[in-house]
Amino acid sequence: MQMKLSSTILAATIGLALAGNAVAASNPVLMQPVKSVYDHYLKIEKALANDSLRGVDEQAGAIAKAVQNDPMKMLPAKVAQQADRLGAATSLKAARGAFKPLSASLIKYLADHNVKDAYVQVYCPMAKASWLQADKKVKNPYLGKAESMCGLIKD
Repeated sequence: MQMKLSSTILAATIGLALAGNAVAASNPVLMQPVKSVYDHYLKIEKALANDSLRGVDEQAGAIAKAVQNDPMKMLPAKVAQQADRLGAATSLKAARGAFKPLSASLIKYLADHNVKDAYVQVYCPMAKASWLQADKKVKNPYLGKAESMCGLIKD
């Protein structure tokens, strides 16, 4: 009797674990193209934090392309437009200005879909803007090296 009960509990536990994995796998929030957009976004964030435009146009173009080519239309079309504006920036000031609305849109998308474990949201009171980053070590893309650690991690 004890063996049968243990087998039943084990089978139920495995079933629940598999069901949880199925739910996670069916949640498209960080699947493509959202994951791709986020990966390109993080590269832009790092470049701006290092006072660089290197690769920003390419990464922004990749974001726009991913959003435009998504047959499921997971991300709003404005994200592609914001990425295009960012990609066209020719100065750090213009790029940082274009980065704000893109960041706000991606933050909203992830918040609307209740995704919190995939990113760290940081707010800079001096820039009056938020951004996403991969870890909790603040590197400010709006103020760059001059104020690299200016930012408050939001929960």
